[in-house]
Amino acid sequence: MPEPATEEGNRILSLWQGSWLAALIVGVLVWGLLIWAIVAYRRKEGDGMPEQTRYNVPLEILYTVAPLLMILALFYFTQRDQTILTKVDDSSSHSVNVVGWRWSWAFNYEEEGVYDVGTPGEPPVLWLPVDEKVTFELTSPDVIHSFWIPAFLMKMDVVPGRNNKFAVTPNTEGVFMGKCAELCGVDHSRMLFDVKVVTRAEFDAHIADLKERGQIGKLDSGRSEVAGVS
Repeated sequence: MPEPATEEGNRILSLWQGSWLAALIVGVLVWGLLIWAIVAYRRKEGDGMPEQTRYNVPLEILYTVAPLLMILALFYFTQRDQTILTKVDDSSSHSVNVVGWRWSWAFNYEEEGVYDVGTPGEPPVLWLPVDEKVTFELTSPDVIHSFWIPAFLMKMDVVPGRNNKFAVTPNTEGVFMGKCAELCGVDHSRMLFDVKVVTRAEFDAHIADLKERGQIGKLDSGRSEVAGVS
């Protein structure tokens, strides 16, 4: 897993590492018991037919209850963290409407009233101010896509007819890669974008630049809307 670049990322990383640790412990236990049984109860010269047993109630209860408890524990921690991570409230400093379309992305900066849009050949750049919570609203005019920023440790589907949302607080300045994580057609592999986490002053300067270029308003259907194609 990459080093988290958001405040929320540490929770996801802890869940991931905890799940792997639990799997490792179970794996070592199972393989240890398996090897022990193979070695300790291997057939030796002179051994007759081993005693045939039909069932062992305590053992069967153990290997039924133990996996059930492990699954319930994993479900609890996953559901707990998922509820926290997908909760969207009014505490965000600003919001970005992300439009996934074949085969690129458009970013509508809601409060600022400007947008940016890319193409498969010219991936767009999503600008975010550091240490400020942002809410992403994900929409699509065509097929299912998936908005994924690996360094944020967050991914969510972009589904036509639905407004999926999540919020994060970027806490590390830098440029991070983003991509579509849902196979969506012939140019799926070219649905790339960059995320640039900068200071508030740099973010404001970029917004002013978008306004100067006339990229004012909101795009609902991607590049075709810029070109005047319905």
